[in-house]
Amino acid sequence: MPILYIVFSLLIFGFLVFIHEFGHFISAKLLGVRVNEFAINMGPKLFSWKRGETQYSFRLIPIGGFCAMEGEDVDTDDPRSFLKAAWWKRLIILCAGAFMNLLTGFVVMALLFGFCFSLPASTTIDSLMEGNVVEQQGLRVGDQIYAFNGHRLYVKSDFDLWESRLDEGEKLCDLTVLRDGKKFVIHNFDLTRAQIKDNDGTVRELLGIQFRSPEDKSFLSVNRSAAIQCYNFSRLVWYGLQDLVRGRVGLKELGGPVKIVETMTETGMEAETVQDGVLDLFYFGTFLAVNLAVMNMLPIPALDGGRVLFLLINTVFTAITRKKINPKYEGWVHGGALILLLGLMAVLLVKDFWQLFIH
Repeated sequence: MPILYIVFSLLIFGFLVFIHEFGHFISAKLLGVRVNEFAINMGPKLFSWKRGETQYSFRLIPIGGFCAMEGEDVDTDDPRSFLKAAWWKRLIILCAGAFMNLLTGFVVMALLFGFCFSLPASTTIDSLMEGNVVEQQGLRVGDQIYAFNGHRLYVKSDFDLWESRLDEGEKLCDLTVLRDGKKFVIHNFDLTRAQIKDNDGTVRELLGIQFRSPEDKSFLSVNRSAAIQCYNFSRLVWYGLQDLVRGRVGLKELGGPVKIVETMTETGMEAETVQDGVLDLFYFGTFLAVNLAVMNMLPIPALDGGRVLFLLINTVFTAITRKKINPKYEGWVHGGALILLLGLMAVLLVKDFWQLFIH
């Protein structure tokens, strides 16, 4: 059983890399930029073939891939080189990979909501536990909890997410509530759970809020839920980066492809049935797709976002001075950053294998 989930996880991860690079590839082809090589994975070639002007290859190390365009970092005499294309064409090509990942995540999420999963509950209160402290703090049935400590909520799971991000032991928050079209804030809202004993003696801790059930499925509601989920996935990426910068999580929590596949495999194995496990892997895959899109658009050299930043700087510089920044300088920056990124990936790969072996 584990081997099934491992293979399936590898296929999902490989497909997301492929679809990202395919975004660069197809946009470059459509916009008339010459593509010298389209590769899946990095390192030595396992096999390759050439069709037209482009060589297609599959490489050994499963940590990415690339779409090598003519004159991508160094200007050449080829009129179809990347650097000779109009700035807006280059912008589209650079953003196309992340767009394809986002589009993939959205489509898969919409299919899951449309045919497999129920739609997420809203943040509108359907009922309140009678006599509970929640009701005593000013909430009413029909209220929509609009924000949690200033963070916008769209579905019930957003409320759970922000509550989980409170500091340990913290039970107070500020809730923005929408009632009859007007917003107001309940300051220092107490999130302490009430302890309820069932007939069999089981003690449960309940907040006392029942959120409104999902609406009936329609084309609009399914796609809206998929868009919200993808947006929330992107917020999770930013929260993770913020936690890393603030020291809430350490570098030891970072993982590479091996860790991703391990996590996906564990996700599948925790499901009750194989069918549920596969669906959970697809759900995790949508998160991974959005994660790849957001991370690739960070303004870091060697990533798509870094190239976009340099493109915009160069475009503004050229418009003001009528001169272009020598592309070799940008090439040096991206080349140096790529070496550092590959070094980090190698360290994470070794760490993941080591932890897997120890485990």
